[in-house]
Amino acid sequence: MVNNAGFGHVGMVEELTEAEVRAELDANFLGTLWVTQGALPIMRAQGHGRILQITSEGGVRTFPGFGAYHASKWAVEGLSQTLAAEVAAFGIHITMVEPGPYRTDFGGGSLRQSRPNSDYDGVREATAPEFQLGDPTATRKAILQVVDADAPPLRIFFGRSFDPVEAEYRQRLETWRAWQPVSVAAFG
Repeated sequence: MVNNAGFGHVGMVEELTEAEVRAELDANFLGTLWVTQGALPIMRAQGHGRILQITSEGGVRTFPGFGAYHASKWAVEGLSQTLAAEVAAFGIHITMVEPGPYRTDFGGGSLRQSRPNSDYDGVREATAPEFQLGDPTATRKAILQVVDADAPPLRIFFGRSFDPVEAEYRQRLETWRAWQPVSVAAFG
C-alpha cells in the first residue's frame, strides 16, 4: 500500500488559521492514519505486507513558511516509526519515503496559502527556498526496489536531500552534545 495523498500549505505560523491547519492535518496526517488502519487487518491476516508512507524531506527538516505542512509530515514520521515497531512481528514492513522537491502539482494547483501578514515580508524574502525539481517518473524504479527488497529501509530519501539533512542533523548533534551537562543535570 502507498499513502501518497496530501497537499502543501504556505503560511508563517502566525498567519495560519485553525481551518487551514485542520485541513492540512486531516489530509496529510489523519488521511494517512485512516488508510493505514484500513489496510493493517488484511496484511496481518495474510502474514505480510508493505506500506510506503510518502512523507517528505519536510518531515525531517523545516523551511520558514511551511509550519503546518511540516507539522503534518513530522506527525506521519512519528506515527510510522511507531507503527513499524508494532507490526514487524506480523511480517509487515513500513518505509517512509522522504522525497525532496519534484515537478508535481505540489507547487501548483494543490498548494494552499494563508493570507500574508506584511510584517513577515522580510522573512519571506530572506528565506524563500530555491528548489531544483526532480523528475517524478524517475522514482518508479526506486519505489519498486524498495518494495521488492527483502529488508526494506525504514526511511529513504528520494532526490538530493541527503546532504542538507545530514548537515542539519550534525548541527543538532553538536547542540545536544554541548548542552548535555545541562540535560543530565535536569534529570536530578
